[in-house]
Amino acid sequence: MVRVELRDRIAVLTLDRPGQLNAVGSETADLLARALNDLRDNDEVRALVVAGAGRAFSAGADLGEIESFTAPGQFRAFVGRLTETFALLEEFPKPSVAAVHGFAFGGGLELALACDLRVAERGARLGLPEMKLGVVPGAGGTQRLPRLAPPAIAKQMILTGEPIDAERAHALGLVNELAEPGGALRTAEALAGRLAAGAPLALAAGKRLIDYGLGMDLEAAIAYERETVAVLFSTEDRAEGLKAFRERRPGEFRGV
Repeated sequence: MVRVELRDRIAVLTLDRPGQLNAVGSETADLLARALNDLRDNDEVRALVVAGAGRAFSAGADLGEIESFTAPGQFRAFVGRLTETFALLEEFPKPSVAAVHGFAFGGGLELALACDLRVAERGARLGLPEMKLGVVPGAGGTQRLPRLAPPAIAKQMILTGEPIDAERAHALGLVNELAEPGGALRTAEALAGRLAAGAPLALAAGKRLIDYGLGMDLEAAIAYERETVAVLFSTEDRAEGLKAFRERRPGEFRGV
């Protein structure tokens, strides 16, 4: 259900349920969580790509599993498992890129929103259709979407359940880069490769500063930034970065 491949300092996690349009169920969430935990401290991995096999990135939560529930507590536990897994992805110390093709709906879009960056093929559709089923997104969609797209757009998408195409998502800043049809994974890997070329400690610090700093007042966030960069100054990678700059060559960073 989840295929893991290592490619030149990039880990590619592929949802591999093409017959079910990569619907995310409890088992898929568990496998994603296990892969993330295994990769977290793997020094050979500098960046992460999340993709989907077959016709689409993901159709969303596994409705077949949901329909088997007989009590609200079962659904609460199911949503909680997805939420925990997406939080693991969001908090993963290495930068992540979602490679969206076909469509990313419901839990599939919530998975992509938990990544740091998103690439989408032209013509792909992104949406949170839960309102059409009488509920609302429950795995972070109502919170992450308005933090990435204008709140009024997020409200429209959530309250109508209507998707937007990749081109509009790109214009809104929800998607970082557009890819031609068939090129989402290739474009995402190229972007991840540029990320992986950075100094690992600085990459993790930059991601952490942005994610945590957004929840602080500006003065506290800037103080946090100041202390973080002071710590980075003493690293070997910082010395290598300056040396590489002077020698006009790419830095050879080791994460120390």
